[in-house]
Amino acid sequence: MALKLYLPLPWSIMHTESAHDESEHAVFDQDFWDRRYAEQHRIWSGNPNPQLVAETRELPPGHALDVGCGEGADALWLAGRDWRVTAVDISPVALARAREQAEVAEVAQAIEWLAEDLLSWVPEPRGYDLVSVQFMQLPQAARTPLFQRLAASVAPGGMLLIVGHHPSDMHTTAHRPPIAELFYTPEEVAGLLDESWTITVCEARPRPTTDPGGNPVTIHDSVLVALRSG
Repeated sequence: MALKLYLPLPWSIMHTESAHDESEHAVFDQDFWDRRYAEQHRIWSGNPNPQLVAETRELPPGHALDVGCGEGADALWLAGRDWRVTAVDISPVALARAREQAEVAEVAQAIEWLAEDLLSWVPEPRGYDLVSVQFMQLPQAARTPLFQRLAASVAPGGMLLIVGHHPSDMHTTAHRPPIAELFYTPEEVAGLLDESWTITVCEARPRPTTDPGGNPVTIHDSVLVALRSG
């Protein structure tokens, strides 16, 4: 199944009007992402996502699912803290790069790498103590069923952590595509969960960064942390 529309996309490749026009007709599938990763030595920073660090640094280790793992920074960070990690991405090129980094960091034995299209892949129900979803910017029609499947994969007593770009970011000078349906509030995500969950964080969390001109700007991450009862 081709992954149509958007995965966690480097906004720098679509911040112009022409790029936005082309993106509406693009298919960001495995071939797209393999080419994208092959074009550069590294796309992402190599650092773990800050909200993952903030929300899980005190958790006892267990089995984590890293959704859309890319080059593996989050998976490596978790594995370095004694988590067993299943890391999933659509791009075998990205996963090969992540495997290399895991070998260098001497945590390869703790990570299982899976090449899967997240729009069709179904994770093990109630199989993970932590499910981390970092910046899966999808239209609502794709986002809702994906988030529901991922929520169903959290074990009793486990944590669901979903972080995304908040709609207020569209009004900053940071790189963001002018496509409102890709942005969501934490309240929207919380509304997908039933009474078996306890929501511990539901906020638009400010984070400093710089815009393309190097100017300081404050952006906001939609942060949802929920614990499954049991």
